[in-house]
Amino acid sequence: MHELGVRQPAGVRSEHIRDFFLHSHRRRIGSRSNARRLAALRAFFDYLAGGGAITANPVVDIDPPKSGSSLPKALNRGDVDRLLTIPPQKTPFILRDYAMLYMLYATGMRVSELVRLPVNSVSLTGGHVRVLGKGSKERLVPFGEIAAERLREYLESGRPGLLKKNSSPYLFLSNRGTAMTRTRFWQIVNALAANAGIRRQISPHMLRHSFASHLLAGGADLRAVQMMLGHSDIATTQIYTKVEGSRLKATHQRFHPRG
Repeated sequence: MHELGVRQPAGVRSEHIRDFFLHSHRRRIGSRSNARRLAALRAFFDYLAGGGAITANPVVDIDPPKSGSSLPKALNRGDVDRLLTIPPQKTPFILRDYAMLYMLYATGMRVSELVRLPVNSVSLTGGHVRVLGKGSKERLVPFGEIAAERLREYLESGRPGLLKKNSSPYLFLSNRGTAMTRTRFWQIVNALAANAGIRRQISPHMLRHSFASHLLAGGADLRAVQMMLGHSDIATTQIYTKVEGSRLKATHQRFHPRG
C-alpha cells in the first residue's frame, strides 16, 4: 500500500482491496489462495474495527476475483419485496433502517455513499439525491414516491429521536447521533434479511446490483443506468446485461422442451 500513499490501516479503502485482488488475479494466483487472503484481511480489519482503531471494515463487501468472469450477485424481486416490507412497529431505528434500504435499492448508491449522505443532499419535493461519488464526482439520482415516503417518515419521526438534542450534517445516524458506519449497516441488512426469511447472507452492495439488474431487465437505457451508478466506464455497467443474459439462458434450459 505504500506506493499508493497509504501508511496506516485507517487509510485503507475498499478500492485498495479490490485493486490488490485484481493484481493477484492478473498474476494468476488461484481463487483458493485469494479466498484465504481475503479471510485473513477481513479478520484483521474486523479486529481493528472492534478495537476502535478504524471506523469501518474496508473488506466487508469484497469478493476475491475468480477465474473467468464473475457476475454481480443480485437479489430476485421476491427477496427484495420481502426485505423491504416494513414491520408495523415503527421505532426510530426501524424508520432509519428501512429508509436506508429503500434509498439503496431506489438509487443504486454505493453503501459508502449512502452512509455519508448529508441531510441537504436529498430533495423530497424534487425526488432526487445529490451523490458525491468516487473521485469527488457529483451525480444526481432520482428516486420514487415510496422511497420518498420512507425517507419522509424517518426525517419526521425517526431522525430527531436519534439526534436527541445534538446536531449532525449526516442524514443517517447511529444510536449515538453520529454517522452510520458501513460495517454496522452491513450487520443491519443481514439481520433484516434473516427476519424476512431470506436464507442466505446478503450485503448492501447486492441491493446496488439488484437496482441495476432490475432496471435493465425492465428495459432501461444502459447509458442512463451508467450515469445513475456513477460508473466512469460503460463497460463496467455492461456486466449487468450479462447477468440478465445468464438468467434468460437458465430459464430457457429449464423450460424449453427441446433446449
